[in-house]
Amino acid sequence: MKKVSVFLARGLGLLVILAVILGAAGAFYFKSYLPDTVAPKSFPQIDGEIQLEGLNGPVDIYRDPMGIPHIYAATPHDLFFAQGYVHAQERFWQMDTWRHIGSGTLSEMFGKGQVETDAFLRTLGWRLTAEQEYAGLDPESKAILDSYTEGVNAYLADHDTTALSLEYAVLALLSPDYKIEKWTPVNTLTWGKAMAWDLRGNMGEEIERAVLLKTFTPEQLAELYPAYPEDHPVIVNQIGNGTSAKAQTPIASVDIPSETLAALGHNASLLDRALGPAGSGIGSNSWAVSGARTSTGMPLLANDPHLGIQMPSIWYQAHLECKPLTDECPYNVAGFTFAGTPGVIIGHNDRIAWGFTNVGPDVMDLYIERVNPENPDQYEVNGEWVDFETRTETIQVVGGDPVEITVRLTRHGPVISESYGPLKNENTNDDPEFVPFKERAGVELPAQYVLALKWTALAPSTPFQAIWGLDRARNWEDFRSAAQNFHVPAQNLLYADVDGNIGYQMPGDIPIRAKGDGTVPVPGWTDEYEWTGFVPFEELPYTLNPVEGYIVTANNRC
Repeated sequence: MKKVSVFLARGLGLLVILAVILGAAGAFYFKSYLPDTVAPKSFPQIDGEIQLEGLNGPVDIYRDPMGIPHIYAATPHDLFFAQGYVHAQERFWQMDTWRHIGSGTLSEMFGKGQVETDAFLRTLGWRLTAEQEYAGLDPESKAILDSYTEGVNAYLADHDTTALSLEYAVLALLSPDYKIEKWTPVNTLTWGKAMAWDLRGNMGEEIERAVLLKTFTPEQLAELYPAYPEDHPVIVNQIGNGTSAKAQTPIASVDIPSETLAALGHNASLLDRALGPAGSGIGSNSWAVSGARTSTGMPLLANDPHLGIQMPSIWYQAHLECKPLTDECPYNVAGFTFAGTPGVIIGHNDRIAWGFTNVGPDVMDLYIERVNPENPDQYEVNGEWVDFETRTETIQVVGGDPVEITVRLTRHGPVISESYGPLKNENTNDDPEFVPFKERAGVELPAQYVLALKWTALAPSTPFQAIWGLDRARNWEDFRSAAQNFHVPAQNLLYADVDGNIGYQMPGDIPIRAKGDGTVPVPGWTDEYEWTGFVPFEELPYTLNPVEGYIVTANNRC
């Protein structure tokens, strides 16, 4: 079972193609050199003065010896306008690619080979959700997004194709009709959906368990997926109050013959194709140590988020500062940003520092929907047949004809069993190893059925409101207030401040289920397995200044 999403798998193939023809495109590109003392035309201007419409006043941008931009402005509008401009200067190809992923419009960029990927992304409807999110934002958040968008478009106004990035020279050979569009606030918000998918939870494991139940009993399956041992340590030992860490039970040493270890290693490797290879690089880390345990008497905070390797990096380091710092312009924040998103994602301001690691709660459930055998446009809800909601999506294909698909939705969410490879029952790609899901699955399935996805990220909410709150937070109370807006993906938020405090908060929408634990697909035709709500924020794990004098997350149980 492939845990990597369809679009990432196809993206790797696309990168191979781009790499093969990069040499030829490079020769074309570097013919556009200015005089020998001047950099190629897509390199950002880092010296001198640029006159732009749309700014309220002057903005100063300094790049230090490491190339990190330090942006100084008198208003939030100008600060985020300048950040958008700088991101577009250096990373617009990356931004452009990610917005097409988020909107399910890769075919507009790369052609007909991406139609199947777009069909799945359109089924999920990330862009539609992002549009609802933008409409529901408070005025301050909208202003941040709009200012950033203006800055991106100010750069696009007099830069196009190879003046933006070398990759557009390569793309011109693949998709000569591709046109770069202006940036929009919704393009930023779809970033949050892509990140939520990347950190999504256990949908892949639900499918794996369903398949394994064809062979194993539920008791045997429980041994393959054991629960976290009760005597093992947790991040927060008591909500709101740090008590002593749980003592671990000593484990007796056992001598195991080397040939036995070798056999076990071989047997485990046979699962790599199904489950993905294990490795030391999986997971992410953060820790905070109180001043009582440091030589300076002040806290230390470290964070190493292990997001997927990309070129360029998913991260972009920057410093944003209001000059002067006022209630109207409260930002003095440095750290790591996402190209395409205003603000600093992970970093520190002049008062607090914070870091993230992934929590990995189960926020996705697959529901088996019973379809009316006499009317395929209906599914069962509590003994009655109701119509699927539908919407038509038109996939524009650069250099080809548009492709129209019909997306079906149930009360639980979109039907994905017709567009998500591991759940398909039809071999649309002529795969010689294809086996329909209904033949592989060990869960009970009706004669006529579809699978629908219920996922917290498909409800309007944006983590960026939380990010902008963290950027201007002054203390622990501000930090927790901002964290309440971090609905999805749920994260371990680590905290330290200049007053010597360390803390931890886990935010996120964590479903409460009427029945079941979300580990396998469940019947959706009754209310038996419905979500009844989310764990209240005040009941989610948090702590301030635990008596241990340190906090360690590392994707551990909260």
